Amino acid sequence: MKTKPGDSGHSPSGQPPGAKTRPVDGPGATSQPKPKVTARSSSTPPRMNGAAPVPPAPSLPPLPPFPVAPARTRARGDGGPTAPLRRGGSDKTDARAAVAELRRQIGDGGDAAGILVFFSPAYDRQEMLAALKEAFGSTPVFGCTTAGEITPFGYISNGLTGISFPAADFMVHSALFEGLSQFQIANTIERTHQLVSQRHAQAQGRPGFGLLLVDGLSTREEQLVSAIGNALAGLPLIGGSAGDGLDFKSTVVLHEGRCVGDAAILLLVTTRRRFSVFKTEHFVPTEHKMVVTGADLETRRVFEINAEPAALEYARLVGLSNEPLTPKIFAAHPVVVRVGGQYHVRAIQKVNPDNSLTFHCAIDEGLVLTVARGIDIVENLHELFRRLEREIGPLDAIIGFDCVLRNLETEQRNLKAAVSDLFVTHRVTGFCTYGEQYMSMHVNQTFTGVAIGGT
Repeated sequence: MKTKPGDSGHSPSGQPPGAKTRPVDGPGATSQPKPKVTARSSSTPPRMNGAAPVPPAPSLPPLPPFPVAPARTRARGDGGPTAPLRRGGSDKTDARAAVAELRRQIGDGGDAAGILVFFSPAYDRQEMLAALKEAFGSTPVFGCTTAGEITPFGYISNGLTGISFPAADFMVHSALFEGLSQFQIANTIERTHQLVSQRHAQAQGRPGFGLLLVDGLSTREEQLVSAIGNALAGLPLIGGSAGDGLDFKSTVVLHEGRCVGDAAILLLVTTRRRFSVFKTEHFVPTEHKMVVTGADLETRRVFEINAEPAALEYARLVGLSNEPLTPKIFAAHPVVVRVGGQYHVRAIQKVNPDNSLTFHCAIDEGLVLTVARGIDIVENLHELFRRLEREIGPLDAIIGFDCVLRNLETEQRNLKAAVSDLFVTHRVTGFCTYGEQYMSMHVNQTFTGVAIGGT
């Protein structure tokens, strides 16, 4: 059962006086207690469709270094932050009601350099666009559809979440890349260089980062991220692929009054705040390896593994030969590939009637894959947040991109409430994705994003 979000100083419609409401950021926000998430952590390893219990997690490997913006000495008159990053969310099913609730939490955008909004594909898109225009006027609004939302009050589904960048501390430059199905590397690099030049002309030497939102069904993330990442003149890049619940039918990005499919948005965010771009995952390789012996790179489909039907061979290798292959199985038993000395997840999206497997990322013949097993996802996140706080101090907000398969896994392991509480505590706002972008790579089954400090 979903709980209802509270407004900053307002009670949701129909809520009795004195009822507890969710904490949000922005004008009138209070430190009211957050509601409980219905899922509960359990120390008993769960079973998956009759499979053997999940083994205890091994100790965590050390996290890799992250790009961190250096501390800056401000010029005379350049005081501290005038306002926090305002965050909000709503699980109202009507687009106008949800956007109105978000506006009460983050303001009307009059003092914002830009606003990010991540919203459920269940909303009527034209109503969503009209509501955003009415709520925020001429303030640029960017975002995309999701496979779940991460709000100031934790995980929700079929709602929306948003964050506002105060213009006193942030500057946002944007570019919309349309027609990804006809992707052209030279044009992408040229447009990225143009956007970087625009930012540099106004940045006054301040650091920044790139944020990339991509149509999650475009199958063009690898080419796009590689081209953009290598053209950013040293700016770190993070982002997420738009979702569609678990339907995999239609995803869009939102760019200044338009919902666009087969497209991507690149935002260059300049800030005087300290920030840290990050990526973490919670898997280690096993001894079970497989070779892709039949695949279609264009559609990301694998037909054969070890010269056997892909789905049947995958199921045999993970010990689930007699079990139906579901998204939760793929989430708990991912495969990884070694690139540059590090392992990266190559997540499986679905099994097809012909026993082929469709992946969330590029896959090709001859690729050697390794079955991976999970480690403690909660402790992995604890260590990530501790490290971020050591690097940049108290966190004002984290913009996070969490793979939908991680969401499914935490549900299966009865850990979703624990992860949701961690996200609330560390001020995460974002969405569940069909894949994540980190630097010049498209990755899967990770939690990526940018942590922004208060000074």
